[in-house]
Amino acid sequence: MSSDPHYAISIKVATRYLDEQSEPQANRFAFAYTITISNTGDIATQLLDRHWLITDGNGKLQEVRGPGVVGEQPVIAPGASHTYTSGCVLETPVGTMEGSYGMRAEDGHAFRAGIPLFRLAQPNALN
Repeated sequence: MSSDPHYAISIKVATRYLDEQSEPQANRFAFAYTITISNTGDIATQLLDRHWLITDGNGKLQEVRGPGVVGEQPVIAPGASHTYTSGCVLETPVGTMEGSYGMRAEDGHAFRAGIPLFRLAQPNALN
């Protein structure tokens, strides 16, 4: 992870449970997550790849790697943001996701931007 202020990325996450795509009786719990990636540094940066660690309530881990996000490899100018929505399906009503984005700044500097751990939860599943 980069600590150089030239290469500063801020990541915010909002999640929601997709009741209409879930089948709890079949252990299928669908979630959407909307991520906003903000370039708080002072040099344009391109998102090249993603790496996710997805853990369900039983501790089952899925690791996902791939190019870009939802088919894009956006260039994010200083002070700008890129927002996208994606989703995942778990076998349990609760789980977590965390990971990182592979980034490359306009000057060629490559770094990883950490995605903080966030929770996925069916409403009322944590009572």
